[in-house]
Amino acid sequence: MTRSVQALAYSRMSALESTQSGRLLGLETSGGLTPAGAEAHPRFFSGFVTSPQIAARGLLAVADVAAARYYQRLRPASLDPVVTGNGDRLRFESFSGCGGVYARLDVLSEGLDGAETGHGTTNVDVNNPLREALSRMTGDDPLHLRVGPEELAVTTLDGPVVEKKVPLPDRWLRGFAEAQVASAGFDLRAELSAADAVRFLRSLPKSASGTGRGPMWVVPAGRTLRPTTRPVPGAVCLPGPDRLIALQRVLRHATALRVYGPVADGAATASAWEVTLPGMRLTLTLSPDASRGFSGEGGVLEALATEEAAQDAELVSVLLAWEPRIDLADLGEQAGLPVDRVRAALTRLGTAGRVGYDVADAAYFHRELPYDADRAERHNPRLVAARALVAEGAVTLDGQLATVASGERRYQVRESGGALSCTCQWWADYRGRRGPCKHALAVRMVRRGALVAGGAR
Repeated sequence: MTRSVQALAYSRMSALESTQSGRLLGLETSGGLTPAGAEAHPRFFSGFVTSPQIAARGLLAVADVAAARYYQRLRPASLDPVVTGNGDRLRFESFSGCGGVYARLDVLSEGLDGAETGHGTTNVDVNNPLREALSRMTGDDPLHLRVGPEELAVTTLDGPVVEKKVPLPDRWLRGFAEAQVASAGFDLRAELSAADAVRFLRSLPKSASGTGRGPMWVVPAGRTLRPTTRPVPGAVCLPGPDRLIALQRVLRHATALRVYGPVADGAATASAWEVTLPGMRLTLTLSPDASRGFSGEGGVLEALATEEAAQDAELVSVLLAWEPRIDLADLGEQAGLPVDRVRAALTRLGTAGRVGYDVADAAYFHRELPYDADRAERHNPRLVAARALVAEGAVTLDGQLATVASGERRYQVRESGGALSCTCQWWADYRGRRGPCKHALAVRMVRRGALVAGGAR
C-alpha cells in the first residue's frame, strides 16, 4: 500500500475556552483553498451555534471515525477532520483508518446563529485535550465557534507553532472518491422516529467487525427495522453494525434516523445512516464489508479511463464555486455538456477530492481536498495495469468480442448493452459489482481510441 506523509501546520492547538460571554471553540486550520486561492490558515466562520452540546458531540463523532480502525485495529489512525465552508453550512468530514467508514457532520444554516459562512476547504486540528474538553461539555451555555485564526491574528501570524505529520495511504484518498460514487446510487429506504431509532441502534450486535460472518440486512417493519439474513425486496445492507458506534455520541439528541442504500440484488452493498439533529445532520457511510475499504470498489475507473471525461472535468472544474448543492442540469447548460457527461466529469473530479455527495439533498457538493489531482489515477492498480495492457498491444478487437493477452493467458471480453464482461477470475468473483477488471478497462480504452481515430479521419 503506497503511503505518503502530509504535514499539517497549525498556528496553535485548537481549544475550548471559557469567556465572559460563554464558551469559545477555536478550531485551528491548516493549508486550505478558498475563492482567493491557497491560504496557510484560512478562516471560514466566526459566530454562535444554536445547539452547542449537539455540535460538540457531532464533531466528536467525526473525530472518532478519523481516529478509528474498524478492521485490523492494532494500528491507530491519525487523520484530522476536513471542514468545508459552503456559504450556507459547514461540513466536517473524516475517513476511518481502515478506509471503510466515511463520516460527515453537516452544520446547516439553522444550526449557525446568523453568522456569515465563508467558502473553502481545510483540515482542522482536533487534539486529545480538545476531545476531552468537548466530552465534558454539558448544558447549553452560548458557544462561539471560530473556524480559522482570530481575526487580528490573520495578518500577524509569523509561522506555524504546531505541526502534525499524518501518514496518508493512497487507498484512503481513493476512498473519498469511491464513497461519493457509491452514495450517488443510494435512495432513501427507511426513516425512523427518534425513539424508534434509539431502540433499533441500541439493539444491534456489538461483536467486532471482520469476524468472517456474512453481511447483516435490515428491512422496514412497521415503525422500525427488522434484521433479516437475506436481501429481500426493500432490504438495506448493514455490513459490520458495530461500525455505527460513532452515532452513539448524538443519539440522545436525534430527531430521526434515515437509512439510504441501493436496490438489493443479493450481494453485500454500501449503505448510509443519517441521524438528523436540530440544525445538523450526522451521516456514516459504510463500505460493503468491514474488511473491505472503499478504495477498491472501482466505481471511478470508467471515468478515469476516458480522455473525454478528463477534458470535461477540466471544463466543469472552473465552474464550481463551493456550491452546497450542484445542479447537474444547470452545470451542464453552463458547460455545454449533457447531464451524463457532467456526472462523469464530477466523478473524475471526485478522485481529487473536489466533489462529494450528500444523500439527504441527493446532490453533489463542491470542496477542495489538498490532494494531487492525478494521484488516484497513478496509484490505482487496475487502471495502471489496464494502461500497460493497452501500451503492450495486448487487446485484439473482433466486433462485440475482444481478446486480451495477459501473461501466458488469453481472456475474452464481451460487450452487451454497453456493459463489459470478462472470463477472468475477478469477473467471476464480483461480476461487475466492484467495477471493471483490468482486461475490460483495457478493452474500453482501445474501443474509445478507435472511435476517436475513426472520427478524426
